[in-house]
Amino acid sequence: MVSPRALRCDIFCTVVDNYGDIGVCWRLARQFAREHGWQVRLWVDDLKSFARLRPEIDADRAAQTFDGVDVRRWGAPFAECAPAEVVIEAFACNVPDPYLRAMQAQKTAGKPPAWINLEYLSAEDWVGDCHLQRSVHPQLGLAKTFFFPGFTAKTGGLARENDLFARRDTWLASEDAQNADWQALGLPPKPEHALTISLFAYENAALPSLLDQWAAHDRPVVCLAPQGRIVPAVAHYFGREALPPGASATRGALTVHGLPFVPQDRFDALLWGCDLNFVRGEDSFVRAQWAAKPFVWHIYPQEDDAHRDKLDAFLAQYLAHVPAPDAPPPLAAPAVEALRTFWHLWNGFAQVRPNWPALSAQLPALAHHARAWAAWIGARSDLAQQLARFAENQVK
Repeated sequence: MVSPRALRCDIFCTVVDNYGDIGVCWRLARQFAREHGWQVRLWVDDLKSFARLRPEIDADRAAQTFDGVDVRRWGAPFAECAPAEVVIEAFACNVPDPYLRAMQAQKTAGKPPAWINLEYLSAEDWVGDCHLQRSVHPQLGLAKTFFFPGFTAKTGGLARENDLFARRDTWLASEDAQNADWQALGLPPKPEHALTISLFAYENAALPSLLDQWAAHDRPVVCLAPQGRIVPAVAHYFGREALPPGASATRGALTVHGLPFVPQDRFDALLWGCDLNFVRGEDSFVRAQWAAKPFVWHIYPQEDDAHRDKLDAFLAQYLAHVPAPDAPPPLAAPAVEALRTFWHLWNGFAQVRPNWPALSAQLPALAHHARAWAAWIGARSDLAQQLARFAENQVK
């Protein structure tokens, strides 16, 4: 639904984790334009990485338009331009000084922009207390609001398009759509009764032992590996230098197919079509939850193991009973323990190999839970809705 006020919005994004940061910003920009009728400029400092998500992007062009979004290359020096009514700094980046001075001029004229710092996603308890807190620039007097995505009613929600669940359920109900997407990836027909797994992760020392366990599984395992940071190690496991798109390798029950880097618009279908998804960072982490399938999260590593607190905070919420009327019973202790232990081992919190037999035995229960979780958190207002509502109330 188009917002009552079609505002102008500038989103600034620096690409830190290759794809996760720009993935979230690109989804938000398109949603503001498509669902809220906003005029959006998306400023990106690394258009080459952006082009992996949207192949039509020309990394050498300073300005181009896709899906109703004005995409701008954010370089230095930054040319002065009129600020938008809504200014979003994504993930602790800072707007350029010339732009900041122009924002101050707008404030002096009595029309300060709604200045928002969009923070990283976390399930930690403190997030709800910091959401919508303000900070005033000590020299310019401009007020900036910190906006935290999250999983509770005290936070700003999660990125999700209005029609996402309908598209997902329509795709899952159509064998033709599933076969067409499978064939478009250049894949041969799936073996009967195969377990299909997507693998998108950072480099991981636990990978060889996990592949050994998949190779020894009691049913065929088809692993789909989009090009990324973990693929060289997959290739090495099979004694190869690379596993490019279209290549495959087999050992025991395991067959791995190398996929191209899947553009954002097709990544959802990849997740929908798998029985288990390995994801990393933030954007694919959220999309795995909307896919309503069991998943394993490789969280972005931080100094002093700060990422462990973030992972455990999410697990505490995710593995709790979903208080929805039609939700399945609470997860039994074996399923809770299997998922928590596997996530810890996959993220390197212990020097023991991931226990694949324990996790695979609990996949049916975890699949029920994943569907209930997606429906429950999907009933809340999404991130773009909450950002739009806040901004519209701030702009004079």
